[in-house]
Amino acid sequence: MLSFSQQIQVTGKVTDSLQNPLGYANILAMPEADDQEVRFAITTDNGSYQLGLAKNQTYELTVSFLGYVSQKLTLTTGTDNLIKNFILRESTDQLTEITLNYTPPITVKKDTLTYRLDAFTTGEERKLRDALKKLPGIEVDKAGNVTSQGRRITKVLVENKTFFTGDSKLAVNNIPADAVNEVEILDNYNDVPMLKGLQDNEDLAMNIKLKEDKKKFAFGDVEVGAGYKERYVIHPNLFYYSPKTNINFIGDLNNTGIKSFTFRDYLEFEGGFGKLLSDASGYFSLYNSDFSQYLNNNNFNANTNQFGALNIRQSVSKSTDISGYVISSNSKTQTQQETLNNYLNFGNPFTEERSNTNLANSFFTLGKLTVNYKPDFSEDLEYNTFIKATNNDATGVISTINPTQSNTIATNTDVRGIDLKQNLNYSRKFSKAHTATLEATYNFKNDEPLANWLTNQQILQGLIPLEDDEVFNIIQRKRVNSHSFNAIVKDYWVLNNFNHIYTSAGVNTAFSNFFTEDVQELSNGDINNFNTAGFGNDFKYSFVNTYIGMEYKFQIGKTIFKPGLFYNSYVWRTQQEDEVNNQQKNLLLPQLNIKVEFNNSQKLNFDYRLNARFASVDRLANNFVLTNFNSVFKGNETLENTLYHTARLSYYKFSLFRNLNYNINASFNKRLKNFKAVTQLDGIDQFRTQILLDLPEHNFNISGRISKKINIIRYNLSGNYNYSDFYQIVNQLTSQNTSNSISGTSSVETLFKNFPNLEVGYTKDFNNYKSFGNDNQFENDRFFVNLEYDFLKHFVFKADYSYDNYNNKTNNISNTFDTANASLFYQVEDSPWGFEINATNLFDIKFRQNNSFSDFLISDSRTFIMPRIIMFKIAYKL
Repeated sequence: MLSFSQQIQVTGKVTDSLQNPLGYANILAMPEADDQEVRFAITTDNGSYQLGLAKNQTYELTVSFLGYVSQKLTLTTGTDNLIKNFILRESTDQLTEITLNYTPPITVKKDTLTYRLDAFTTGEERKLRDALKKLPGIEVDKAGNVTSQGRRITKVLVENKTFFTGDSKLAVNNIPADAVNEVEILDNYNDVPMLKGLQDNEDLAMNIKLKEDKKKFAFGDVEVGAGYKERYVIHPNLFYYSPKTNINFIGDLNNTGIKSFTFRDYLEFEGGFGKLLSDASGYFSLYNSDFSQYLNNNNFNANTNQFGALNIRQSVSKSTDISGYVISSNSKTQTQQETLNNYLNFGNPFTEERSNTNLANSFFTLGKLTVNYKPDFSEDLEYNTFIKATNNDATGVISTINPTQSNTIATNTDVRGIDLKQNLNYSRKFSKAHTATLEATYNFKNDEPLANWLTNQQILQGLIPLEDDEVFNIIQRKRVNSHSFNAIVKDYWVLNNFNHIYTSAGVNTAFSNFFTEDVQELSNGDINNFNTAGFGNDFKYSFVNTYIGMEYKFQIGKTIFKPGLFYNSYVWRTQQEDEVNNQQKNLLLPQLNIKVEFNNSQKLNFDYRLNARFASVDRLANNFVLTNFNSVFKGNETLENTLYHTARLSYYKFSLFRNLNYNINASFNKRLKNFKAVTQLDGIDQFRTQILLDLPEHNFNISGRISKKINIIRYNLSGNYNYSDFYQIVNQLTSQNTSNSISGTSSVETLFKNFPNLEVGYTKDFNNYKSFGNDNQFENDRFFVNLEYDFLKHFVFKADYSYDNYNNKTNNISNTFDTANASLFYQVEDSPWGFEINATNLFDIKFRQNNSFSDFLISDSRTFIMPRIIMFKIAYKL
């Protein structure tokens, strides 16, 4: 019989025979019923504890403390709270081998929480994820992401070394449970141990300690499938682990639209999401790269994917590790989108119907080599070299119907590029008071995109000098190459435990060449070069930023303050043919970080910065360039820098006793100066340039999540609110736009061990855009259900369903669509063979619908997706 009732509270004290309190003693409650969870508590400094147990259940309580005889008792709860005190007696055999080797089920040492796995498991667990689910305070979701006391695990280690890329999914879904001895949760983890407590780090790592006879193992699986309408999938995923050698191979051949290698996986290969977020420009550069855009794109109606990745780590010696990977991808993707564009031209708004179909061939090869040298605790050296080669081509058709024209344009693009990056990180502890770091990076990029537009009607009349012809064939050649070098030296001076001074000095340099040529190729073979109309760039740009900074870190009570001030000197030079422009500027940029750690499960963090950003070479090049069939852009070489305030506040709290965790995040941006597009709009044709606008613009975002678990049911509530205001300049008129979006999700999920598990949820979205006095409103209601059921020992059934009701209230457009996927998997417990029937897009939905807002344009889009696919798969698991 299942109980959904509330908990009762068991409280008391643990002392020795002389009534001295025993702090950090373990109280472990093992339930008699299979559908109940293991509960635990740790005593405070004064020996007191509180333990939450389910009503009307029987538990075996074990109280333990190193050097004392453990005490056990059987406790049956009723409906009232209980008080239980324990008196432990010193062990009379403290020098025996058994006593010396005793390890409590859970130990806490400052930033480290250690679980002894055999205290919580039965031996029937197959993979690490099965064992982790039985540890108090640990949760594992369907994908394999792990949270500890409500916080996300950002890196996984095995025997103190990063497990492949550090991704938790790879570890928990594949490491055999019987190979694991202990699991450590490491708060404020740092790859360089000497920098722990110096560098600000919110990483939470999980370190897997293996049993002595389980230090080597191979694992993985090979999946082969075929389906209706010649669908196929071949997916090997193979691993080998030993203390000195890690080898990982991932392959993927399919035409089902499923990518086994995602953008998140790519982030892990690049060092992890947390590391990239500390370098915002590096993260956004990676996010906007060609390869990342391909990985992020799931909105296609046909896709053929060929992919392979090999990752190797080798320990050459106790102090030296070498690791690297090679990734290669070749894909063919077909996309289709239909968009209703509302142009908010003041006094003359109009609507455009646009459709876009595209067939793209994408090829990427990436390689990375890392050498890590750690001779001792006081020295750490890491060298990385990275190379990426791309070759992408696409053909497409754009159709537009608007008040001034009805036209069809064929497009062809070919993008070839190479990206080479080298990075050196060196850390050295000179004394107890002084630690220094050096980080240097060199990056070379060369991209050569080619674009071609063909139409039988003139386009961009008055903006490009077309000559009459039967077919207008417009070609653009572009070449962008850049060399950049960045270096920073930082000294960490520890005055005492409560006062630190950090001093930094660095340089950022960039040297870029930007070449464009726009021409018309006539039917007779002649070339009409647009240079005579101000097109064509041969632009050179150099930028040097030198800076020094100081941060003072001090602690008062539980609060750590870290104000900082950075002095920056900027020098840049632009050259278009013989026209040279030299500029320089100096800026003082303050920053402040405040952290309050009330305890290990309750933290508050505030961060403020004044930021400056300078224009990229394409914004500065001051001749015309064709950017689309309906758009021409002209840069502005006189642009200086944007200036904006950013402030972030986050609060996190977790209660193990109440099974409750919640977090709140808020951010605020105020742009004092910002790059702003000045647009001349004629129908859908646009001429744009850039200015530096000093009117303030704002963005505010707040999000929160609450999760409460009562016995085998978890209740979740999350919400997000975003507000932004910004200026647009269209046809010499300046107006302020505002955007408001609100989203809320509530869900309930069951956590049975022997019954079907169901998650039911509802999401409501509101979007409101205001521009030129026009008010545009969009709403979406989404209901979703997820089901997972293990039955008859060998079967696993999974299904998900969602129903969307989309409303464009301004244009009175309403659509409803529901999607569903399902799979049935069969595998005998000890057999390596598995069989699956899988169906995606069961209702054969044709498209997804969404909306977006930018400057003067509101778009309502239908994006067509993969049709229904039914597959039969065979899997072999090592």
